[in-house]
Amino acid sequence: MKIFSKEQIYEGDKITEERQQLPPSELMERAGLQIFNWMHMRMQGAQVPVHVFCGIGNNGGDGLVLARHLITHGYNVEVYIVNCGNSRSKDFLTSYDKVKEVTKKWPQLIKCESEFPQMHKDDIIVDAIFGIGLNRPIENWIKTLFTHFKTSEAFTLSVDIPSGLYTNKPVEDTNGVVKANYTLSFQSPKLVFFLPETAGYTLQWEVIDIGIDRDYLMAIDTETELISKNEVLPIYKPRDKFSHKGDFGHGLIIGGSHGKIGAVHLATKSLLTAGAGMATAFVPRCGYIPLQSNLPEAMIITDDDENSITAIDFEIETSAIGIGVGLGKSIETVSAFEKFLKTNKMPLVIDADALNILSKQKALLKLVPENSIITPHPKELERLIGKWTDDFDKLKKTSDFSVKYKVIVVIKGTNTISVLGHKKFINVTGNPGMATAGSGDVLTGIITGLLCQNYSPIEAAIFGVYLHGRAGDLALEEYGYQSLLASHIIDYLGDAYIDLFKQPEQPQVEEETEAEENN
Repeated sequence: MKIFSKEQIYEGDKITEERQQLPPSELMERAGLQIFNWMHMRMQGAQVPVHVFCGIGNNGGDGLVLARHLITHGYNVEVYIVNCGNSRSKDFLTSYDKVKEVTKKWPQLIKCESEFPQMHKDDIIVDAIFGIGLNRPIENWIKTLFTHFKTSEAFTLSVDIPSGLYTNKPVEDTNGVVKANYTLSFQSPKLVFFLPETAGYTLQWEVIDIGIDRDYLMAIDTETELISKNEVLPIYKPRDKFSHKGDFGHGLIIGGSHGKIGAVHLATKSLLTAGAGMATAFVPRCGYIPLQSNLPEAMIITDDDENSITAIDFEIETSAIGIGVGLGKSIETVSAFEKFLKTNKMPLVIDADALNILSKQKALLKLVPENSIITPHPKELERLIGKWTDDFDKLKKTSDFSVKYKVIVVIKGTNTISVLGHKKFINVTGNPGMATAGSGDVLTGIITGLLCQNYSPIEAAIFGVYLHGRAGDLALEEYGYQSLLASHIIDYLGDAYIDLFKQPEQPQVEEETEAEENN
C-alpha cells in the first residue's frame, strides 16, 4: 500500500476534481459521508452523545458533513466550531450552511476555555479540527481543549489525522496533539502512524476510500510503502515439481565465538527453514560439537582457533552469506573480517558484531559490496549514522547512508523499516514478544535464506522482515508475549508461508436445527 505525502494528497484532490468534473466541496461530501457510514454501521442508532469538534478549514468541513448526516439520521449530536483563526475555507462555509438547513440548533462557537462543553467517558468525541495542512503553532487554549478531550476519557475519533500531528515533521509540544482512540485516514495511512515518536497519538487507524482518481493513485510513485500480505504475495516464488536442493542455493553463516554459538545455530536453522537448499556454518572450533549435534541438517566449517574467528577461509561455493551473529570483536576477528571484505564480492547480510566493527572502523564501509543488507537495531544504527534529533531526521540520515554506500538498511523495531536509497518499506507484522534475545539472528538467517533462492536483495529484505514478523505473530498465539523465544519464530516460519495463501475466515452463522425450532 502506498503512503502518500501531503503534497501528493493535495495533487490527487486537484486531479480528481478535474478528471471527474466534480462540483466544489464534493470530495468533502464524500469524506464526511464515508466517516458517517463507518460510525453508523457500528452505532446502529444508539443515542450516545456525539460531540463533533470542527476547525475552520477543510478538515472542519469534513466534520460538518459528518455532523449533518448524524443529525438527519436522528443521532444525539452537538456540533462545535473551534475558532482557531480568521480565515474560513470556502468549502467549510458551504458545509456550514448545509448543517444549518437540517437543524434548529446551530453549531456552537468556541473561542476560549470557558466555552468548553462538558463531556463524559461514555460520550464520543469526533476530532475534525486540524488536518494535514496544519503549518502553524497551536494556541494554548486549543491545547487545553485537547487536554479536555483526554481527561473526559471519551472515545475520540480523529478525521484523517489526529489534530496537531504533522505529516512531515516531529511534534513540537505533546500537549498540542489529540490522542485518538481511532483515526479514519483518507485514501492511505500517514507515515507518522508508524514512527516511534508519533505512532502513539492514534491507538488504531483505518483507511477509508474517498474516490481519489484511480489512474493517479496507480501511476504516482511514493517514497514510502506499507508492506502486508497483499504486497509480499507477488514476491513469493513457488517451487517447481521437479526442483532439487541445488535450485535453492547454499547459504553460509559466518559468526560465533566462545559462549555465543547459539546465535549461529539460530541463524543457520532459520536460513534452512526459510527455504535454502543447503547451509554451512563457519565458526570457531568450540562451535563444532554443539552445531553438529543439534543441527544435523547443516554442514560445519571451523576456524583453527578454539574460541574466535581469526581467518575466514572456505572453499565451498555459496549463494548467499550472512555474517556477524555472535562474531565477537577481538583484534584477530576484526582483522579477519577486514581481509574477508577485501576479497569478497558477493552482497552480504551483515548483522550484530560485524556492524559494530564497521561502526568503529568506518573506512571498511567502502569495502561492503553493493546491494548488501545491513540489519541494525536502533543502537547499532546510531553507531553507524550518528545521533538523530527525531524520527524524520533518523530516516533522512538512514537514506543518505543507504545512498552513499549503496546498501539496504533494515531498521529493526516495531514496524521495521527497510530503506533502499530514498525508498522506505514499512512492515506491519510482528509484536512486542519478539523483543527477545536471538530474534535478530533469526531475521539474518531468513533474509540470507531468501537470497539463496534468487530473491533480489530488496525482495529478500522486505519478504524476510514480513515472514519473521508473521511467524512471531503466529507463535504469540501459543506462547504469549513474555514466553515467546527466538526459536519459536523459526518453528512457525512454515506456518507463516502457509498463511500467505489463507483466505480470511468468514463469520459462520449456525443454522437452527428442527429440534431447536420446535423448542
